[in-house]
Amino acid sequence: MPETTEATTRSKHLYHWFRAGDLNAFFALMFDNVANMVILSSILIGAFHFPKEIVLHHMVPGTAMGVLIGDLIYAWMAVRLARRTGREDVTAMPLGLNAPSVFGMSFAVIGPAYLATRDAMLSWEIGMAVTVLAGLFKIGLSFCGNAVRSIVPRAALLGSIGGAGIALIGVLPLLKIFSDPLPGLLALSLLLVTLVARMRLPGRIPGALVSALVGIAAFYLLRWAHLGSPLLKASQPHLTALHLSLPWPSLAFLRGLSHAWGYLPIALPFALSTIVGGIDNTESAAVAGDEYDTRRILLTEGFCTLAAGLCGGVVESTPYIGHPAFKSMGARAGYTILTALFIGLGGIIGVLPFFVDWIPASAIAPVLVYIGLEVVAQAFEATPRRHGVAVAISMLPSLAFLITLETNAVLGTLNASMEQISGEVGVTLHTLNLLGNGFIITAILWGAATAELIDRRFRASAIYLIVGALFCLFGVIHSPFAQGTFFVPWRAGSPLPWHLAAAYTIAALAVGGARFLTPEPETASDF
Repeated sequence: MPETTEATTRSKHLYHWFRAGDLNAFFALMFDNVANMVILSSILIGAFHFPKEIVLHHMVPGTAMGVLIGDLIYAWMAVRLARRTGREDVTAMPLGLNAPSVFGMSFAVIGPAYLATRDAMLSWEIGMAVTVLAGLFKIGLSFCGNAVRSIVPRAALLGSIGGAGIALIGVLPLLKIFSDPLPGLLALSLLLVTLVARMRLPGRIPGALVSALVGIAAFYLLRWAHLGSPLLKASQPHLTALHLSLPWPSLAFLRGLSHAWGYLPIALPFALSTIVGGIDNTESAAVAGDEYDTRRILLTEGFCTLAAGLCGGVVESTPYIGHPAFKSMGARAGYTILTALFIGLGGIIGVLPFFVDWIPASAIAPVLVYIGLEVVAQAFEATPRRHGVAVAISMLPSLAFLITLETNAVLGTLNASMEQISGEVGVTLHTLNLLGNGFIITAILWGAATAELIDRRFRASAIYLIVGALFCLFGVIHSPFAQGTFFVPWRAGSPLPWHLAAAYTIAALAVGGARFLTPEPETASDF
């Protein structure tokens, strides 16, 4: 009799790794990854005229290997969590390509390396080497994840990732939508109807799939009728043939290693931000009900980045923003398995490069916008009401980074630099650059200091500001250089880092001294 009861109990807690919601989540996560590869290829091929063959048939498949490995590991972790807790509603952590590092690697590493050397193979190998070193760096940092998560206030963790969500995953894709508004807004409307208003389509067809397919169909129909957006060039598309690529691990990155060290001050801040983002995303998943071990989540992302670099990839893998959104869709572990197989195997047999070359950005950008909105909403909903200001202030550095990113792109097109801009406009651009460099770390420090201040833990608040002062001296935050590079303070070549460090120190003294003041009486609205 006890054996029968035990078997019955196990059957009640049987974990079904695939549900209907996994289809919606799969198309959302898959299109998110494809969107980042579309952006990477469009920048390298369009802006730097990098050879298309290397980008589509070497960089893309190699980068896809990191997603293949990581999403399979995260699916396995979800199954283990479900078995350990006896819960049937466990949702796997999503893993994909880090959007900021897509811009960083293309605009600040591979593109400039190609312009400097005119050697496409060497530039690719430099990108590989930088990715390998970033993976090793992240593996080393992964052992600090649980400690950081237990110390830093939730408002700072969720606020910083919420800022990245609204700026990079919300606004940037929104630009793609409005550059081609007819298919873009049509796709966005369908996505909001199905995932926000939760209206069911006939036959339970996944909303993310219908949104993308309708957007793609509208784009090519309008192009065929010569009614495409006036903002886009109406050049005729050309067929990209399927091409078998086997991105096996190799030592090809060694040739680029001697050059890669010079790009590490640019690449490592992005790697550091993905570690912090991984901590944030693990916290976000915990709020949604799935408690994963932070160290294992981070160790996996470091290993996947390393594997991608060894296989020819040039973009870091990272835990994705949006676990709560996927959970609200009803997803389990199936969506990460499907994404891993589609992205990984698609890269090998050539389907993925075909999609990267053919899918219009406006048709899949709505998926990114939706995930960004979900992350921002959770940042406010999952923190105490009194910490709302802390969440809000955490979002500001991400907006500065977004403006700086677009401004630098414009200046690059005009063959100009910030140093050539003088007057009030020049001061504004330099200040935006300061705020944007190290934006994830800045957001956490600001949010944590504010949350501790709200709780009248003045000493803890002051400590975060002192940490900010130290980070200023080494360029971890507010680097005065256009590319956000690290440095040692006595070789900065500018008194600005010392000035910023002094400002943070004075702010810390002011906050720390607040404990000697008389507090205002608390009211019910404060909580």
